[in-house]
Amino acid sequence: MNSSADRSPREAGAIGRARAVAHSAALPGVVLTRPGMVAWVTGGMNPPIDRTATVDVVWAVVSDKRTALITTEVEAPRLLAEYAPASHEMEVLTVPWWDPEAFLQAASEYLGTSCADLGSDGHPAFAHDLTVPLTQARLALSEPEQEQMRSLGRDASGAVQDALWAWRPGDRDRDVAASIAAAVERVGAQAPVLLVGGDERVRHFRHPVAVGDRLHNLVMAVLVASRNGLHVALTRYACAGGIGAELTAGLAATRRIHRRLLAASSPGETIRSVMTELEAAYAAENAEGHWRQHYQGGPIGYAQREFEIAPTQTTSPWIDITLPVGCAVAWNPSVSGGAKDEDTYLTATETPEPITMTTDWPLADEQLPARPGVLVDAA
Repeated sequence: MNSSADRSPREAGAIGRARAVAHSAALPGVVLTRPGMVAWVTGGMNPPIDRTATVDVVWAVVSDKRTALITTEVEAPRLLAEYAPASHEMEVLTVPWWDPEAFLQAASEYLGTSCADLGSDGHPAFAHDLTVPLTQARLALSEPEQEQMRSLGRDASGAVQDALWAWRPGDRDRDVAASIAAAVERVGAQAPVLLVGGDERVRHFRHPVAVGDRLHNLVMAVLVASRNGLHVALTRYACAGGIGAELTAGLAATRRIHRRLLAASSPGETIRSVMTELEAAYAAENAEGHWRQHYQGGPIGYAQREFEIAPTQTTSPWIDITLPVGCAVAWNPSVSGGAKDEDTYLTATETPEPITMTTDWPLADEQLPARPGVLVDAA
């Protein structure tokens, strides 16, 4: 059991930022209902019950002076016993699980106003959608959050790499995926994204989900892991007998693109400038416009990517966001033929810090930032 004492006290800073967002919008309070937002302001107090849910079973209600958690009568005893909300100056309001309006009524009564006067993280019952400023507010990870990201990064990369070290030609993709999933669950995390594919399926499909195939020459594993609401992402390759000239060249190209994206992701840079660099990086690899063929990644933290963005989305509310100190990014460039390059980095300093790389994996080359290579002849 994870007690509240086991987690870093990051709640006060997040609550203060949520209050500032509500204040900037001239609203008396904000109601957070999405799992990522609730995890942000509570320090990951409530692990997910339904991992597919877009609305949490715990809501956080933040006003100028008070903070409350709303949850069902089913979950309140566990929350009170295992996470001690009172120690974080959070009241707990309980509602019946069977009343669909109970959460809304409790939030409205707590803040003393109607839902029409309140902000939220996109819940349709509240009139003011503050998703963009709230997401921007959580991009700058605190020192405790960064340390939790590092820990999760070590565990996630270890799960993938150990499975690929153990892979043998003839193993099924589902067995490799099961090994990764078991390792992730063993350290109290989840895997919202887990792809394992091999051989020609990797070369033909950008997302080769495990289908029960035998893997003979090539394996690609992709993982997004989550714990306490935070996420990291990585991709690794292993092979037995070599990967061929096309994939070798493609991986080298994606690493060059990735390094340019990391250099462009320094604190103080805008997403617009990163997108400009992304286009230029692909063009330099004789792959102009090929970013359109696969999602390119971006800032990561309380979602597997905090927002989706592409170079053509010049009117997006995300395009002019400035990357803060302490932001995490997970770029994901790819080219046709099966090559992609993905890891999670913290941008707390001028040199990006890789947090999903370990020393027991081969490096692609001696260039910096370091990029992982292919585990050759894993068998």
